[in-house]
Amino acid sequence: MIAAALRWAAAPGLVGLLGLGLWEGSVRLFGVPSYVLPGPAAIASALREDWALLWPSTLVTLRVALLALLVAVASGGLLAVLFAQSRALERALFPWAVVLQVTPIVAIAPLILIWVEDVTAALLVCASIVAFFPVLSNTALGLRSADRNLVELFRLYGATRGQALALLLLPSALPFFLAGLRVAGGLALIGAVVAEFVAGAGGTGAGLAFRILEAGYQLRIPRMFAALALISALGIILFAALGLVQHLSLRQWHESAARRDG
Repeated sequence: MIAAALRWAAAPGLVGLLGLGLWEGSVRLFGVPSYVLPGPAAIASALREDWALLWPSTLVTLRVALLALLVAVASGGLLAVLFAQSRALERALFPWAVVLQVTPIVAIAPLILIWVEDVTAALLVCASIVAFFPVLSNTALGLRSADRNLVELFRLYGATRGQALALLLLPSALPFFLAGLRVAGGLALIGAVVAEFVAGAGGTGAGLAFRILEAGYQLRIPRMFAALALISALGIILFAALGLVQHLSLRQWHESAARRDG
């Protein structure tokens, strides 16, 4: 599995190194000032020099994103199960979940920061709202995608709703849930960063988005790019970690993971 992962990462890694080389070469060739566009070398230097400042902020942003993902999984998964048990409840509440999803978080984040006194809790609410819908919609779709013949078989043998849910519907929904989880992981990070930008604009915050704003005010552009690179790294790590969870959960029985092994 490790060898397969290395093969999968080799091509993107080479493209990334090529892009960084072209970036550094272009900046040096055309003499672009670092306050306009720093090269990778200047960003790496800023990352090393400001590590003591950026690392705690990285942990703050990661903590908010992970907590938001947990809240989204718990609330979205539970609501999807309730929808599977009651079509009337789904028709009544699902449109409001769509409204919540399509409302830009940057528009409602200032209101949440006003209504919720604790800044960390406000950031958590904003990030959870963004990550909630993929979990809900994918899990609800998965619960409705169980084989109709198996559903009828469970009814024929007198299985209770709880037995059908635990033994048929939830296993059928697992691939859909895990796919939504991978999407929700990235969205939780985006929601945390957007909320931090709003909080940071008001002078409050300690996450990476606040460091980006702070560096912009001080015209420390290499530090700004270093913080941005850390946010990108967090997103890649989250996506890869959730992809590994998906693969390990499905590889023994689901076609998507079995084909990737092959």
